[in-house]
Amino acid sequence: METEVLETQKVSTDFLPLNGTDHIEFYVGNAKQSAYYYQTAWGYKFVAYAGPETGVKDRASYVLEQGKIRLVLTTAIQPDSEIAEHQLTHGDGVKFLSLWVDDATKSFEETVKRGAKPYMEPTRFEDEHGYVVISAIHTYGETVHKFVERHSYSGPFLPGYKAPNNAMEVTPVGLKYVDHCVGNVELGRMNDWVRFYEDVMGFKLLLTFDDKDISTEYSALMSKVVSNGNGYVKFPINEPAEGKKKSQIEEYIQFYKGAGVQHIALEVHSIIETVGELRRRGVEFLYVPEVYYDDVLDRVGEIDEDLEELKKLNVLIDRDEDGYLLQIFTKPVEDRPTLFYEIIQRKGAKSFGKGNFKALFESIEREQENRGNL
Repeated sequence: METEVLETQKVSTDFLPLNGTDHIEFYVGNAKQSAYYYQTAWGYKFVAYAGPETGVKDRASYVLEQGKIRLVLTTAIQPDSEIAEHQLTHGDGVKFLSLWVDDATKSFEETVKRGAKPYMEPTRFEDEHGYVVISAIHTYGETVHKFVERHSYSGPFLPGYKAPNNAMEVTPVGLKYVDHCVGNVELGRMNDWVRFYEDVMGFKLLLTFDDKDISTEYSALMSKVVSNGNGYVKFPINEPAEGKKKSQIEEYIQFYKGAGVQHIALEVHSIIETVGELRRRGVEFLYVPEVYYDDVLDRVGEIDEDLEELKKLNVLIDRDEDGYLLQIFTKPVEDRPTLFYEIIQRKGAKSFGKGNFKALFESIEREQENRGNL
């Protein structure tokens, strides 16, 4: 069952107006080497740094940008820290999904009074470039939403960060912005977290996929997509469903040791150019058998792109009433089978590739089997 409720997205009063994703911060084992990977393989530019050299004694953080996407890679300097504990438990993973707001104090107050668990009270940080206000609330697992108010700040990222002197030359691969971020939660918790986003953050249910939509002979999952009022922020929430074997969600939760961010979808200018370049740089993608392309145009209709080019790159196609989309998924970018990326190009479509779910699920199961985790 797929429930379309796109027409309900505009709400009369949005108590939590969001301007988009401000940044996504990872806690990692070695931020310097992770930053090198994202610069060389993905073409992100190194724009800001905080660490012992800037007066921060407990961590080192590298800020990377491409288009409107901003990643922060943070590692612990000492073993007895929250950062080190998080990385030991979860491996490299997303700690903060940070949202750009006009008023971080009001965002905190409105969500907390509706039931959010506070993580950080509204706090002002300032330096010679101005000031920012940041607050934060807990969400699923150990993931946190920060509210970042930065209209009075002109520095490279946030106070305490400095622009690097030695940023390497990089060639971007055409990444534009974060399309959506997907969370995996434990069995039976999906509806709880959908209600959290609806009641606490004022999001609306956008789409529902049940285990008939996302299943194979062996495993299944269920998913609901929530979106904020202007549609700038979309969070699909997945939970496992009963099947003969272990689903991808169960594998994630087993290795991540709980709920967390499963994948980040990045919108691109040209998926053919981006994926071609990422493959040349060694980024690995899930494989879908070539038979997928035998009748795909019968299902999706006419497209602008050369089907042979898409087939060569293993890019998938789907259509809804607003247009079509092109998408592909990387293999996990960590040694644990946890976080991965989706590359997506929307040609009018507002959906999430329902027509590709079965092919994608089967390709993930092949990877699970290779790892001995199916």
